[in-house]
Amino acid sequence: MYTLQIEHGIKDFGMWKAAFDRDPVNRSASGVLAHRVSRPVNDPHYVVVELDLASLEQAEALLAKLQQQVWNSPAAAPALHGAPQTRIVESAN
Repeated sequence: MYTLQIEHGIKDFGMWKAAFDRDPVNRSASGVLAHRVSRPVNDPHYVVVELDLASLEQAEALLAKLQQQVWNSPAAAPALHGAPQTRIVESAN
């Protein structure tokens, strides 16, 4: 199991969540098996997203799709504030 972890600042959580829910990268078709959205308790303008995928190749392809089709588009990512920090981690269980 691989997890694409994404962290970034946001302008407004409601606006960000609406854009996330529109699912511009079609998470299911991209191989996402599960996802989690978290927010630091002391920072309402920051989100942490974890997307679980079965393979490293799927995680890398999804990251590339996000970089090329979502994060550089104000229409697709209207609440994004700053550049996302990302990493792909592998389950060590």
